[in-house]
Amino acid sequence: MKAQGMLGALALALAACGGGGGTGGGPPPPVSLPSVDTAPVPAADPGSALPANWQYGGILEIYVRGYQDSDGDGVGDLAGVTQRLDYVRDLGVSAIWLMPITQSQDHDHGYAVSNYREVETQYGSLADLDTLVAQAHARGLGIILDYVMNHSAQTHPAFVNSSNAASNAFRDWYVWSSAHPTGWSIYGGDPWRSASTGWYFAPFSATMPDFNLRNAPTVAWHKDNLRFWLNRGVDGFRFDAVGNLFENGPGAWEAQPENYALMGDVRALVGGYANRYMVCEAPADPLGFGAGAACASAFAFGHHTDVVNAAKGQTGAVAALATYFAAVPASMATMVSNHDSFAGARLWDQLGGDVARYKLAAATYLLQPGVPFIYYGEEIGMSGAASLSGDAALRTPMSWTANPANAGFSSATPFRALSANAATNNVATEQGDPNALLNFYRSMLALRRAHASLARGSMDGASASGAVLSYRRTLGAEQTLVIVNYGSASAAASLSGLTANASYLAQWPSGVGDVTASGSGDASVVAPAQTVLVFLRAP
Repeated sequence: MKAQGMLGALALALAACGGGGGTGGGPPPPVSLPSVDTAPVPAADPGSALPANWQYGGILEIYVRGYQDSDGDGVGDLAGVTQRLDYVRDLGVSAIWLMPITQSQDHDHGYAVSNYREVETQYGSLADLDTLVAQAHARGLGIILDYVMNHSAQTHPAFVNSSNAASNAFRDWYVWSSAHPTGWSIYGGDPWRSASTGWYFAPFSATMPDFNLRNAPTVAWHKDNLRFWLNRGVDGFRFDAVGNLFENGPGAWEAQPENYALMGDVRALVGGYANRYMVCEAPADPLGFGAGAACASAFAFGHHTDVVNAAKGQTGAVAALATYFAAVPASMATMVSNHDSFAGARLWDQLGGDVARYKLAAATYLLQPGVPFIYYGEEIGMSGAASLSGDAALRTPMSWTANPANAGFSSATPFRALSANAATNNVATEQGDPNALLNFYRSMLALRRAHASLARGSMDGASASGAVLSYRRTLGAEQTLVIVNYGSASAAASLSGLTANASYLAQWPSGVGDVTASGSGDASVVAPAQTVLVFLRAP
């Protein structure tokens, strides 16, 4: 256990038992409380090594603990991620999102942060992060960090101080009540937790107390933390749980007006650095955070379900895909699954291992507008761990090889069970197979990288006819045409709005004929069952 964790546990234990007074009945000895690093951090922008709009190339979400172990302790680390940067570059994404790398109470998922300015000990050091950032930038890859503003760890020095006494200088850093508030239920439970000095608000877990973000010093400290990382050259942040930042009563605890205002302030701070990016997690209101002034981007919850259901051949979901980007900005962050079980199982498990439908799901969100996020291992069809449940099943060691002991993740026994299909779905097995998922992902990302219209263009003329989706992507003079047939039989796509008499040259797959529009801009294309077709308008 870290020193500050030991001090925190000691302070909480002493507070819970009234301070542990001596036998003489005198006043208890003073509790030794840990210090809180509140040193101000002025902005010192090192500039950006990345091209403008880099995020639109796609971002790989990496669970550091589960990606690559470099030192043989069975736990992934930052040096391991650095070792795999060539693989990430060759996959074709433009950046990496690192799940929490800061010191945490749980040393696993990392969202119970115990030190906002230090790296989790098992992951390495600040120097290891600096090396990773520099090596990523040398390969044209960005690095964004996970940041948790809503809550900290129960062992965080600020909370240890806050819980010590109502008069403590850090009391207002967290949400406290002297009496137990009633009438509250969040995620099926009471969010108020008992302590010796009152009741604190912690809806996610008793180990993760909520910050009081109405307290100006708390917000200023968070902003200093953000500058601490931005000054080191990271390229932005993914902000956790932005819908939970403020509460206005038992029936008003999510997506409150203050949440949007605060994230707007944060957006201004991040935007004060050159070429940085931020994305917010707000499942209850993705569009509210992603389309307004609050966040530059937000995860497109709901859309990800339509992507998966369309891949299953559900025509209602296909129709929803045709209309989604007519009402939302192209900066929405798209995905098919992530590290949270509430977002769904790994894609392989959702689709029952059907590779053809898996490719349809991947092509759908990699060729549509948005900032696509790929969860590590998705590109090889990693499944969850059969022996685990919940979030742990989704956060297994990366399957690099078919080695049944460690899947190439570590020279030691991995910290957690492997994915159920590691023997068949791994990088080594798929690397040389042109029909494998890995090379399909590489191909879709290469198309996105080669054609700016696929990365950042508008989505025009979107049409759904049964199980067939068609649309155009346009940026300046460049236009691409995409047709996806999610059905189990070939079907014709009737196209309109094309450039009159223009030729559309086949880009994917090989062997498909070109398309020529009529004088009125119409065309009919037969799409084979469960296929994606991509064409580029001839200059």
